Amino acid sequence: MQHSRRTFVKKAAASAALVSVGGILPGLSAKSYGRILGSNERIQVACMGVVSRGMAVGSNFAGQENCEVIYSCDVDANASAKFAAAIQDIQGSKPKEQKDVRKLLEDKDVDALVVTAPDHWHAPAALMALQAGKHVYLEKPCSHNPKEGELLIAAQKKYGKVVQVGNQRRSWPNVVAGIKEVHNGAIGKPYMAKTWYANNRGPIGRGNRVAVPEWLDFELWQGPAPREAYRDNLIHYNWHWFWNWGTGEALNNGTHMVDLARWGLQVEYPTMVNSAGGRYHYEDDWETPDTQIINMEFGDKGVITWEGRSCNGKHIEGGSVGVLFYGETGSLLIEGGNSYKIFNLKNEIVKDVQNDMPIDPQNRVSPAQALDAIHIQNFFDGIKKGIEVRSEIVGAHQSTLLVQLGNISQRMGRSLQIDPATGRIRNDKKAMALWSRDYQKGWEPKV
Repeated sequence: MQHSRRTFVKKAAASAALVSVGGILPGLSAKSYGRILGSNERIQVACMGVVSRGMAVGSNFAGQENCEVIYSCDVDANASAKFAAAIQDIQGSKPKEQKDVRKLLEDKDVDALVVTAPDHWHAPAALMALQAGKHVYLEKPCSHNPKEGELLIAAQKKYGKVVQVGNQRRSWPNVVAGIKEVHNGAIGKPYMAKTWYANNRGPIGRGNRVAVPEWLDFELWQGPAPREAYRDNLIHYNWHWFWNWGTGEALNNGTHMVDLARWGLQVEYPTMVNSAGGRYHYEDDWETPDTQIINMEFGDKGVITWEGRSCNGKHIEGGSVGVLFYGETGSLLIEGGNSYKIFNLKNEIVKDVQNDMPIDPQNRVSPAQALDAIHIQNFFDGIKKGIEVRSEIVGAHQSTLLVQLGNISQRMGRSLQIDPATGRIRNDKKAMALWSRDYQKGWEPKV
């Protein structure tokens, strides 16, 4: 099982690399992937936050032949043990368990930290890792607030380690090809990108203050965040909808498509951002919007919009997630998968490129895992070869900042004027108060 799974990942990565012929994915080839995957020099990683998404990402790292997962790090003892056992099944060796990321970062054998913990931990953990001389694979969003993004940029520059952010679609071959079509004029000059996410999430109810479960270190789970009492509707997922730990649907899912939109339009910082929405569907503890529309203007370069609906999953353009570019001569649609379509001004499809990645008939590796493995290998190339990774921290911060500004606008109840040179809010001290956050004493992140 272990051998066959890794073999499939290797073949999938090589197949994806073949799609890159012609410069779509610079520096990749089937031969180069075969050489890397056959290497005996494995990059040793520690995985922090191993529930759900963390399990998926960590398993994917373990499935790479040039990698070994040597630590399972989670404040949930049950989740950590489950992850360690799953990784052993994949790679043949069992990772150590260490709930405190600060302690495992003292281990010189750790080359890189994979951060898939809750949002309030993302930047603080990454900063600790960089200061400890480790490379970082950081799931989106890269930060809980804009100031943390600025700190990450400064830390990466200071310590010189590789930071790859989990905007994995930047490595999906047909998505990359679709963005290249936009850049090469397939729809004329692009001037607008519409992005969206739709789901049918239920209520989270009113949480009860109860004793912390014996398997959970809630003090360490809160880490950098100001302390609040434990409640029974918070862990492991609903923290997303509380401002103290989460960032709402805009950063939870909006970040992915807004990142593609910014990439396609080739813009950096906006000139104006506004947001409308609220918590409309249920009356419960949910704090962030369940319905939100964010508009981002970039002067005469164009506009990006994001529509988020957490409690009504009606599809747009046939999908629950996507980005649609509008240009002078047509439109280009990238849905949730590894595909794209080009339309002319008569709404006729003139090009339809579908996913051509191999499917594992034994379901050892999902199509998304096979695609995300390319992003992981790009991270390893950054470490071993010194190339710039596809979702480096400056660009990742710029994309994350767009939806963070949307949340700030939402919370302030007004539009924000933005300095297009820095991304900072102009002439609004109250809004700039949300540029950073309060931290638990002793946990303040720094470079």
